[in-house]
Amino acid sequence: MITSKRLAAGVCALLAALTAGIAFPVAAAADETTADAPKVDLVLDVSGSMRAKDIDGQSRMAAAKQGFNEVLDATPEEVRLGIRTLGANYPGDDRKTGCKDTAQLYPVGPLDRTEAKTAVATLTPTGWTPIGPALLKAAEDLDGGEGSKRIVLITDGEDTCAPLDPCEVAREIAAKGIGLTIDTLGLVPSTKLSRQLSCIAEATGGTYTSVEHTDQLTDRVNQLVDRAADPVVTPVATRGADACPKAPTLRSGLYTDREEFGQERWYRVEVPAGQELRASVSVAADRTVNPDYGALLRAVTVHGREIVRGEAAGNGRTDVISTGLRYPKPERDDDDSDKPDTETVCLQVTNSFSAASGVKVTPGMPLELTVDVVDGPSDASDVASFGLGRGWWLLGVLILTGFLAGLVWGWLSRWRVAVWRTN
Repeated sequence: MITSKRLAAGVCALLAALTAGIAFPVAAAADETTADAPKVDLVLDVSGSMRAKDIDGQSRMAAAKQGFNEVLDATPEEVRLGIRTLGANYPGDDRKTGCKDTAQLYPVGPLDRTEAKTAVATLTPTGWTPIGPALLKAAEDLDGGEGSKRIVLITDGEDTCAPLDPCEVAREIAAKGIGLTIDTLGLVPSTKLSRQLSCIAEATGGTYTSVEHTDQLTDRVNQLVDRAADPVVTPVATRGADACPKAPTLRSGLYTDREEFGQERWYRVEVPAGQELRASVSVAADRTVNPDYGALLRAVTVHGREIVRGEAAGNGRTDVISTGLRYPKPERDDDDSDKPDTETVCLQVTNSFSAASGVKVTPGMPLELTVDVVDGPSDASDVASFGLGRGWWLLGVLILTGFLAGLVWGWLSRWRVAVWRTN
């Protein structure tokens, strides 16, 4: 009897172990899928000013709720969506308490549309406008995973919790290199508000939109949520050195870094014989800078000899400046058998931006570097090998056409004059 019970217990334990062995890999696979899913955190201003009735005859809060309900209905299944509020809970006058008033209304994860709509329906315009603290918490909401991360901030007023400047907060978030984008929507056509929201968006490569109607709000938020679901190439965070020997070695890909005003950053790339290095760099002025600036990208040997350079200049009309270069590494000849197959090329990125008065210089400005090592072009197929490429042929055809047209026109003119004189 005892033997039978032990046998039964052993069989049950074995079945349980097998079941667990089958179940755990499935759960692990599900976790991996969730980790790579795109994430969006909708950050909604629920401060007292949202009571104002100036959007299509209804209050700003009512317009936001209507827009949210339509957005929740249209959210793609693969998007992990959350909702965070600011100024929704504390109605008092204590500034210190009011500037902590931000809460996660609906956690970032698989969307239960009914539950999310119910949570939004309970919101009532209440307190302060702590945009900076809300952005910091929203970044924590989206922490982890490899998928795209996006914060959509919807507000009708400026931050009321300085000196925690939301623009500086956005720059700090971008400096972490976690690939998080902040898009902003302003519900009031205000110059000061648009300046602050534009600064927040530009710091992370996002967009700013001024919204004055409910349908505009719905359409724009839908676009941003759908954009999060689109596949994107996330730049790899790297850290350039102050000299080539200490620089990180990069492969083909997209990289992001931070560069201070007037600083130079170095990177290394291995270029095999018969291959071509193509590199481009963009430096963004995510804060107010003085006009007249430039960016320089140089490719040099490990001994410091310049191979090729690309440079660009700006005068304040744009806040992003880009340049690039190409370097084809020739195939090895028989006489070069003693030379290495691969050459180490040092890339130097330098900028001549200068900070405007009173502007913080840290963290550095966002820098995006693209590196491609591809098969080198042959002399016959490279359109740049003749300087103008096929442009020479076009230029020749145009010259010949112009010459023949001139002859014909001259002959016709003389014939018409001769006929006129005869008549």
